[in-house]
Amino acid sequence: MSGNARSLKYLLGWLIAGTRGGPTRAKIILSLKETPQNANQLATQLKMDYKTMRHHLEVLEKNKIITSVGDRYGATYFLSQVMEDNYVMFEEIMSKIGKK
Repeated sequence: MSGNARSLKYLLGWLIAGTRGGPTRAKIILSLKETPQNANQLATQLKMDYKTMRHHLEVLEKNKIITSVGDRYGATYFLSQVMEDNYVMFEEIMSKIGKK
């Protein structure tokens, strides 16, 4: 495993399994894997408060897990290329969480 892949694995592990917002962030990643969406669509689909959704999207984007196109409120989010290329890591983390 390259250094970049290893650091991504640690980062994903922390973002998904190591923090209180992890389960929510996992749902966002799963949702964006299926179809790119904006914050409002995600909040509606995941039955979440819009402000809370924006917070999680900011965390994921800052950590380069997702990326966005468009202006702030109309921005469409989708998985970053790095996340797409390493999606299997996310699945591994999710399967480990499921066993807890």
